[in-house]
Amino acid sequence: VQLVESGGGWVQPGGSLRLSCAASGVTVSSYAMSWVRQAPGKGLEWVAGIGASGGSTDYGDSVRGRFTLSKDNARNTLYLQLNSLKPGETAVYFCAKGGSNWIHAAVDYWGKGALVTVSS
Repeated sequence: VQLVESGGGWVQPGGSLRLSCAASGVTVSSYAMSWVRQAPGKGLEWVAGIGASGGSTDYGDSVRGRFTLSKDNARNTLYLQLNSLKPGETAVYFCAKGGSNWIHAAVDYWGKGALVTVSS
């Protein structure tokens, strides 16, 4: 299984980015997928998850209403749209595969992460 994130970069506060996670060795329509982030010097924070069917999503309280998680089963790719970004959201954003089709299933594979820097 390989999960490859892209789309990270620098953005000003209030700006937007879209992260992508291209999966191989696994079919994203068969498992729950999530995004998890880690800010410098801090622990992991679960950001958002999507069920295997794509019909259900859930978000962390700090990002709900600003971030949108989606997936394209035909492209086997996961996306995270980040809007209204805040300086404290500078972090490495990891794509993660769940061990089952449940949104909050334990992660069994991780990508290497994409750095998002929010700064003026």
